[in-house]
Amino acid sequence: MQAIVLLSGGLDSTTVAAHAVRQGHEVRALSIGYGQRHLRELRSARAVAERLDIPLLEVDAAFYANLASFSSLTNSGMAVPANRDFGTMAQDIPNTYVPLRNTFFVTLAAAALESWLLDRIEREGADPATLEGAIFVGANAIDYSGYPDCRPEFYDAITEVIRLGSKVGTAYEVPLCIEAPIITMSKAEIAAYGTEIGAPLELTWSCYAGLDAPCGVCDSCELRAAGFAAAGIPDPALKA
Repeated sequence: MQAIVLLSGGLDSTTVAAHAVRQGHEVRALSIGYGQRHLRELRSARAVAERLDIPLLEVDAAFYANLASFSSLTNSGMAVPANRDFGTMAQDIPNTYVPLRNTFFVTLAAAALESWLLDRIEREGADPATLEGAIFVGANAIDYSGYPDCRPEFYDAITEVIRLGSKVGTAYEVPLCIEAPIITMSKAEIAAYGTEIGAPLELTWSCYAGLDAPCGVCDSCELRAAGFAAAGIPDPALKA
């Protein structure tokens, strides 16, 4: 299987990247700079891809911040929520939600995946019946901040859009899927699973604040800390 992993450099996407490699797929990673304040995560994505020995395509899509401007991750004039309890996190969609970001990301990954498959078919002469493509995403619908584009129904719907809108899906009938292997895991389960499969979690970055060190108080930092604590595993990224 040809697999594109959307790699942010965080705990979730790094675990998923290691999972895809472990399954024996032919893996490539895609990392996207979309004008996010926490650009530090892109450095982690590079380090993770290098450690896992997978090719990384980096896309400069900084223009997206101007379009998806109603978010504290793309708009420096909006404060990132901090010191929220988990009950509060579950009540609404916070301003760290970036409008249609995952729709945009999946579309970019699908374009890269389709180009890869078309190259195999039309230039190398591969039999379409022998091919299968997948986009691996680190979406999680359990311990997350309420984002609508992290739910299974979103990925079910956009998978069909990709099939219907692609040459490989219609003319060549190559099976295309979106794999979200941790979507029903808790953060503790993700931390434990990533550790078990040898994902380079010590290289990851989760903080939203855009600082040189994790702030420890944004939703992402709090969820990460709680996950490792519940799993009984020290966070390897915090080791001196």
